[in-house]
Amino acid sequence: MKDKVLIANRGEIALRIMRACQDLGLDYVVVYTAADEHSEHVRLNLDGKGNNRRAWRVASYTDPNDILAVADHTKCTAIHPGYGFFSEDFRFARRVTIRDRPLKFIGPTWEVIKELGDKINTKRVANQLGIPTIPGTDGPIYNEIDAEEIARHLLDDQAERKIHRPSILVKAAAGGGGMGIEEVHEIEQFRRVYRQVQNYAKRQFGDPGVLIEQCLRDYNHLEVQLLCSRHGERVHFGTRNCTIQSTGRQKRLEAAPGFDPTCFPYEFDGPAVLERIVEYSLKLASHVRYDNVGTWEWIVSRDGRPYLLEVNTRIQVENDVSARISYINGQHPNLLREQIRLALGDKLGYNQNDIQFRGTSIELRIVAEDTQRGFAPWIGTISRFSYPQHEWSAVYTHVPTDRPYVIPSDYDPNLALALVWGDSMAEAKERARRFLNEMVIEGSNAAGLPIVTNLQYLADNMDRLLTF
Repeated sequence: MKDKVLIANRGEIALRIMRACQDLGLDYVVVYTAADEHSEHVRLNLDGKGNNRRAWRVASYTDPNDILAVADHTKCTAIHPGYGFFSEDFRFARRVTIRDRPLKFIGPTWEVIKELGDKINTKRVANQLGIPTIPGTDGPIYNEIDAEEIARHLLDDQAERKIHRPSILVKAAAGGGGMGIEEVHEIEQFRRVYRQVQNYAKRQFGDPGVLIEQCLRDYNHLEVQLLCSRHGERVHFGTRNCTIQSTGRQKRLEAAPGFDPTCFPYEFDGPAVLERIVEYSLKLASHVRYDNVGTWEWIVSRDGRPYLLEVNTRIQVENDVSARISYINGQHPNLLREQIRLALGDKLGYNQNDIQFRGTSIELRIVAEDTQRGFAPWIGTISRFSYPQHEWSAVYTHVPTDRPYVIPSDYDPNLALALVWGDSMAEAKERARRFLNEMVIEGSNAAGLPIVTNLQYLADNMDRLLTF
């Protein structure tokens, strides 16, 4: 009996999971909220009645009881969390797999998510394996004297390396999302800032623990795409560069592979650095027995020093950037399809030698936002949405092209992901510019003002790709 998958997400990723299920011959169910009733992932699945319905309304994408009630009612046997929402919640993954009516969680095991979902624990394990991480503590510090000694060492080390304006970050260990972080440039400032952050951490999070680490500014943000099975098989699909981001650290332009000497005169051997971070990523994956798709995030300094930042234990928005430079038997892999297949127990069926890398690719994240006003979201109605179709491009979107679409204010106003690829980065950039010029997005808000998107921002930042 084949599995039936509940797709616990929305928008373009729900559509991509749906198509991957269709490719694998699997039945599926999608969920949606009132705000998303006009999304394409809903519209395409409204046919059918009773248990044959494929689209079921829920109060929230983050209500596990609501989601699991739909799964039980429709007799689903597996659940795909997409990205965001429940995708890296080990408690949810554990719950669905140990309940009276267990479901297969399409992602790593909950034990792996728990181990790598904690950035502090990931850093501690990486340090034990000799994998470079950002210099600093790998656990909370509670003693002011110990903290000051660590801070002094980090500042002195930066001065010896002739780093311009050395500084450190003092962070609330239990914080997140940029909360409870202060920067220190002089050791004389440290004790005051340490006490300030510690008091904040205790007040906000109930834990006065503080982390201290070197502040890195001049770097590129790279990722390594891994795919692992529950049979101990592990392969990688290369690297990608995600340095161009919004002020809220949301990625906007991505490219693969992670470095390209035609874009910038690096002070280091680019291919050697990329090979090194791939090896380190596979080493950590092997140590924790990683068993599904995952992304190892790195930052690389201008002088070529790599530091592991974190591990994303899920499929990422930009997975197809890596797939478009990868070939198995002459075909681009579909990493969502691979993720589902492996989570349901299949073996990989190929090894690293079967994966060939050719060319380059770029992803454009098209968003209704005002990049001149801090990437403020734009909310209104899209009256026309059309994009070009080429043999060297692909588009993933939940926005309909045949009728108006009201952008829901409940979620980020992401409109589409566009992928372009070519034999060289120069060709890929040229095609990306052409794609942006040919795309048409029209609409207005409640005040009658025209739609604002980031199309021009993407075009203006194309030449910043893979540079320092």
